[in-house]
Amino acid sequence: MRLLDRYLLREILIPLGYCLGGFLLFWVAFNLISDLGDLQAHKMHGDDILKYYLLKTPEFLVFVLPIGLLLALLYALTHHARHHEITAIRAAGVSLWRLCLPYFAVGLVGTVLLFVLNEYCVPQLSERAEQIKNRRTGEPQRLVQPFAFINARDGRTWGMRTYNPETGEMTAPQVYFTAPDGSHHLIAADRALRVDGIWTFYNARELHETADNPALVPLLQTNQLAMPAFTETLEEIQSEINVSRGMSSHGKFKADVPLSQILDYLRLHPRPPTSETRFWLYTKLHGRLAAPWTCLIVVLIAIPFGAASGRRNVFVGVAGSILICFIYFVLQQAGLALGTSGRVPSWLAAWFPNLIFGFTGILMTASVR
Repeated sequence: MRLLDRYLLREILIPLGYCLGGFLLFWVAFNLISDLGDLQAHKMHGDDILKYYLLKTPEFLVFVLPIGLLLALLYALTHHARHHEITAIRAAGVSLWRLCLPYFAVGLVGTVLLFVLNEYCVPQLSERAEQIKNRRTGEPQRLVQPFAFINARDGRTWGMRTYNPETGEMTAPQVYFTAPDGSHHLIAADRALRVDGIWTFYNARELHETADNPALVPLLQTNQLAMPAFTETLEEIQSEINVSRGMSSHGKFKADVPLSQILDYLRLHPRPPTSETRFWLYTKLHGRLAAPWTCLIVVLIAIPFGAASGRRNVFVGVAGSILICFIYFVLQQAGLALGTSGRVPSWLAAWFPNLIFGFTGILMTASVR
């Protein structure tokens, strides 16, 4: 690594650390003040609160990392430009694109980090944080009720009175399916549980249709019925729950369902039941893929604003970052709204802010003198 690259990296990583640290302290302080009554109602001790906020930190970083990176870049580039360092570096024969290579490296690392946090860390850690929050109050487990689960891929429809996402236990389950011979069957039980990877029904009755009678008639009754042919996993059922919740009015325009759960849902529903569901799913899918690239787009848009800032005050970077973030957020929400409603293609709805800001940044950087 060249001496210049090390210098530029140090000059960007230091303000980035300050920005992320400052945002984190502000978030914890603000959240703690506003939720203090709720934390007390849950009888949380000091160590519980500390663990709770540590587990919630990755969720906060997903939101604040692009903002902190943008602010740090604008600060660092404006600082270099005010002291004519960029002019001196370019006079030595280093192009602006080569000069900014360390910034692109930081943006790429931020993209990978955002993807890993969003897909693998935030869902699990947020759930553990809620468990810590509720463990001293003895609150009952959160049950989904009533619940219907459709496996269009294998032709099975599940219905149940309640479902426990933590244990996978169902009460009053009913499964309607088609056997290999083409006959229709129904399994009804008091409860069902996945034991050693096999769905097991307790106090179960199986009914089926016959050639003489299309109505379902009793076939067998048993205390315990194992069905190895039922391959639905707890993760696939959870994907159905999260997609159903995400399509509610509160989560409709957010790219907040993990990719793994969207793909699980699409495997079970190769042909989504409605056009609205199809628009929503594919907009979410592209939204999850597009979101991490925000860090790289931030670098592209910050370079021309910072490098051409001349002797402007460094606080111009703060105002610029706020304005850029606001415009990006508006375009992102507008794109997701248009995509989920089917007015524009899903890929364009999700990638629209990145495309606009990316091309704008490239053109503006190319025009910097």
